[in-house]
Amino acid sequence: MRYKTICIHKERHLAIITLQRAENLNVLNSQVLSELGAALTEIDRDKDVKVVILTGGDQCFSAGFDMSEINTFATPAEAGWFFKEAHSVFDCLEELEKPVIAAIGGLALGGGCELALACDLRIAAENATFGQPEIKIGMIPGSGGTQRLPRLIGMTKAKELLYTGDYINAGEAYRIGLLNKVVAAGVLLDEARTLAMKISHQPQLAVKATKLAVNGGRNMDMQSAIAYEARCFEGVFATEDQKEGVTAFMEKRKPVFKNR
Repeated sequence: MRYKTICIHKERHLAIITLQRAENLNVLNSQVLSELGAALTEIDRDKDVKVVILTGGDQCFSAGFDMSEINTFATPAEAGWFFKEAHSVFDCLEELEKPVIAAIGGLALGGGCELALACDLRIAAENATFGQPEIKIGMIPGSGGTQRLPRLIGMTKAKELLYTGDYINAGEAYRIGLLNKVVAAGVLLDEARTLAMKISHQPQLAVKATKLAVNGGRNMDMQSAIAYEARCFEGVFATEDQKEGVTAFMEKRKPVFKNR
């Protein structure tokens, strides 16, 4: 598929998806959502890709959903269909077996912030700004913000941000647990690549099982989640890489994994 609003660059087991609507602050419209969904399907099928980086470049991750498109919706049903597609794409991003790192520079507001929340890990440049300002125009987040944000940073702080629509800078986002790391703008993608390569060198069946266990168990009661983790553990325990990892540990050498 030929993409117009995004691009995919693949290198050394990594896939870098870049939003390419810089002239419009990378706002998300129907075409972006469609292309992003297709890109995730392509990446999911590519066995050489082990980790994904999602970025909008150094200056702007995404300023949110395209209000000029949303303003054309004549009925709640039309708006519902649009956000149903957004939910589908964001859920696909979150559930992708391969870890996804958001490399965030500049604005990550509204739907742009929700897009980052759907990723596994988040690295931001010092110039990054985050917020869910929908309340200021009589709306609420429509693509998971009211659910993912509290699960990441806690109910109290999430409610404050959702009720006020206030923006926070990268330092504050890191302090409250929204980010894994804050870096200089000029090295944002390099830092994301470094983390991605570190993950790509781990045994991939174990990485996939870890993501399944974490994501699958978060909405279960503790007893059910522990049981689910046990099933994921059992699956990994039968792999060649698990045997190699334990053997290498006992022999005090570096493991040589086959499924990287």
